[in-house]
Amino acid sequence: MATSPSEIRLNRRFNDAIEVRYAALEEVCQGLADGTISFGEAIRQLRTGVTGLSQSDFARACKLSLRTVRLLEQDEGNPTVATLNSIFKLFGMRVGVVRVRRAPIKLSD
Repeated sequence: MATSPSEIRLNRRFNDAIEVRYAALEEVCQGLADGTISFGEAIRQLRTGVTGLSQSDFARACKLSLRTVRLLEQDEGNPTVATLNSIFKLFGMRVGVVRVRRAPIKLSD
């Protein structure tokens, strides 16, 4: 069965949307790894750039209160690792410990 031109255009738009979302996800991962964005900024970018959900719908998807999502996006409050993981797991991520890159410590002789 032949594919119609409208189906081809729809598939291209769908693939473009996936690429845009993947790029947004990679940008957030890199920003978190570099320390150039906060958890709050990462959460906001994931919500808007990857899911396109409102804060209310996003909170429901993460099984969190709307107030919690708002506070997290504003870098306020003191979230637990479990709270952060409930958000990041939707994107295949979790909070972890990473090595900080510093200049080597010079030991005296």
